[in-house]
Amino acid sequence: MGNQVEQTYDIMEVCLLAGKIMLQSGAETYRVEDTMMRIASSFGIVKTHSYVTPTGIIFSAEGAEPTKTKLIRISERSTDLKKVALVNSISRNISSGTINRKQALEQLNEIDSMDLSFPLRIQVIAATLASGCFMIMFKGGWNDFIPAMISGGLGYLSFVCFHRFIPIKFFSEFLASFVIGLLSFIFVKMGVGHQLDKIIIGSVMTLVPGLLVTNAIRDLMAGHLVSGLSKGAEAFLTAFAIGAGIAVVVSFL
Repeated sequence: MGNQVEQTYDIMEVCLLAGKIMLQSGAETYRVEDTMMRIASSFGIVKTHSYVTPTGIIFSAEGAEPTKTKLIRISERSTDLKKVALVNSISRNISSGTINRKQALEQLNEIDSMDLSFPLRIQVIAATLASGCFMIMFKGGWNDFIPAMISGGLGYLSFVCFHRFIPIKFFSEFLASFVIGLLSFIFVKMGVGHQLDKIIIGSVMTLVPGLLVTNAIRDLMAGHLVSGLSKGAEAFLTAFAIGAGIAVVVSFL
């Protein structure tokens, strides 16, 4: 019995670590729950229950008596779809019997410790190019391409810098959008830019929570109402922060 309980705890540890990595990396709630239950089933625990929200995971297994339940807290979330793909690959290897429990735990710990994000300079360059292209996509003129690129790139850089000093994402997004609005206004006043609205629209697109909105809708469609509504509320706060930052510039300048 003692060995069985220990094995159950080890399997739950693998499941929870996989779910934690996926949830922190931007995976949908139903995908996290499905992956955890598939891993447990592959290791011989068929009766499992998982409840996932954007801020926590509750996982219960009936492989030993009494039923074991664990809870982990999720405090940091980002977008790293590479990690989601790696965890899915490990899950498939577990299902096919290619790796055992110990190997899976080692690989998951390795993924958890990885920093797969692009260097800051690459992120800023990508945000710079994306801002100019978004401005053109929203029917802006080519004479505003450079101002939109500069505003978007510096706005994204300010978002990253502010977020390092202010852990509350709402304020860093508000300040970043304020910087974008201020730079766009300065470019127009100097005569370098022409269409203020198009420059601002293109520049703030790098801050828009597109993946968060998509996951909120997918969770709602899958029946995960709590997760869907909470992610939708988070996306709304982000949109409100962006709009408020721009509104301050437009109102006072």
